[in-house]
Amino acid sequence: MDITRLDMSYAIQHLSQFLSHPREPHMQAALHLLRYLKGTINTGLFYPSQTDLALQGYTDADWGRCMFSRKSITGYCIFLENSLISWKTKKQKTTSKSSAASEYRAMSDTTSELVWIASILNDLQVPVCYPVILHCDNKVA
Repeated sequence: MDITRLDMSYAIQHLSQFLSHPREPHMQAALHLLRYLKGTINTGLFYPSQTDLALQGYTDADWGRCMFSRKSITGYCIFLENSLISWKTKKQKTTSKSSAASEYRAMSDTTSELVWIASILNDLQVPVCYPVILHCDNKVA
């Protein structure tokens, strides 16, 4: 599967948990994903050649989403102006007692990624506009 397709990130992450012991429902889900991929073959990302270098991130967490472990799911996207340059969806390592705690963990992961990308851009002598903005949709966090 192509890891450059953000729309398939969660489904691939979820299916990969069952690679060692797949069952019929996992095969059906994989076939469904392949049919979706075939139908969206022309979908892609656009990267303009002229853009400001404002780095920003968007983060969210789905509290207790995993039905098997009750762990939260973290998701984030990192943009360099309007160009998507990094994204991730993963299950959090610990179980959160509240949605706020889950959001804090997601924000921490995203902040680490933003700092790492800003560091790489600085090493490449690419000027980054500061402050780097992190968007989160949780009022408590």
